Amino acid sequence: MAKTRNNSYKKKAGQAPGTLIYTGEKQSQKLFIEAFDYDENQYTENELSNIEEAFGFKHTNSKTWINLNGLNHIKDIETLGKHYNLHHLVLEDVVNISQRPKIDEYEDYLFIVLKMLYYDKGETIVSEQVSFILGKSYVLTFQESEGDVFESVRDRIRMAKGRVRYMESDYLLYALIDAVVDYYFNIIEVLGDKIEDFETEIFSGNASEDTSKNIQDLKREILRVRRAIFPLREVISRIEKNDNELIQQKTITYFRDIYDHLIQVSENIDIYREMIWSLMDMYMTTISNKMNEVMKVLTIMASIFIPLTFIAGIYGMNFDYIPELQYKYSYFILWGVMIVLFVGMLIYFKKKKWL
Repeated sequence: MAKTRNNSYKKKAGQAPGTLIYTGEKQSQKLFIEAFDYDENQYTENELSNIEEAFGFKHTNSKTWINLNGLNHIKDIETLGKHYNLHHLVLEDVVNISQRPKIDEYEDYLFIVLKMLYYDKGETIVSEQVSFILGKSYVLTFQESEGDVFESVRDRIRMAKGRVRYMESDYLLYALIDAVVDYYFNIIEVLGDKIEDFETEIFSGNASEDTSKNIQDLKREILRVRRAIFPLREVISRIEKNDNELIQQKTITYFRDIYDHLIQVSENIDIYREMIWSLMDMYMTTISNKMNEVMKVLTIMASIFIPLTFIAGIYGMNFDYIPELQYKYSYFILWGVMIVLFVGMLIYFKKKKWL
């Protein structure tokens, strides 16, 4: 039975550019908006009850992070976008969860899209699109649902740890992207452990019937991670080379560190990709060797019984005059000849190391 695929592009077919259509499946997700407003001396953290409460943070002297969960709430996102003067094509990309990681520059803000990856409790990779808007004194983030990798950043703002409270909004953007990239390392660590487990399983001869399917599932996981990580290198590279006034020169060094981490993750992904192909070849070779062992045993058994069947066939023919039939010990002699043949062939196979 063919697997039904959800094609998000069908929802957008024929629509005018800039039309906001949520292409995900979480249509019942509740709207959740949180706001962190801070400077080096103080911070406030609030859960906003409606989108209008986010309007007052645009022109403050402090730095603000507004995080919105629930891309299915098109009207609220459109309202927020109008207040922050976001282009309608940006808002379209925010709610289209099939975006490739990218960066777009506008007059007074930067728009960045990337994929956030993490493992759930069942060790299944969760992939979620996160959109960032970097303004002069604020960062807006848009997520499909609750649950993210930003808790460490929240704690640093609350506890005034590190530099985030003392730096500008571009450093906040760095901290959020860095949190996403740090979880990439967790992903590849688990992938590496899975590959090692499969290697041990195959080499020890304990491969099960599900091994092939499990290897294919792992290969799909690696390709999924690769599609999320590789385009992000281009995004960070463009930030490094950008002369936009929203990104300060002293913050460029931190983004360069992210780029180095992405290179390291990408190299590991390439290695794992090669290893997974080798695992499949190794598994197929193991199966082939097992089949060859079975065929060898069957061939040896057939080789042993062919001459015995030949002898038994001759003496099973319905002739009245076979000289040996009149001899008293013919039956025992026949058995003796067959046993000698059997033992002789076993010894021969042993010397040839076929057994």
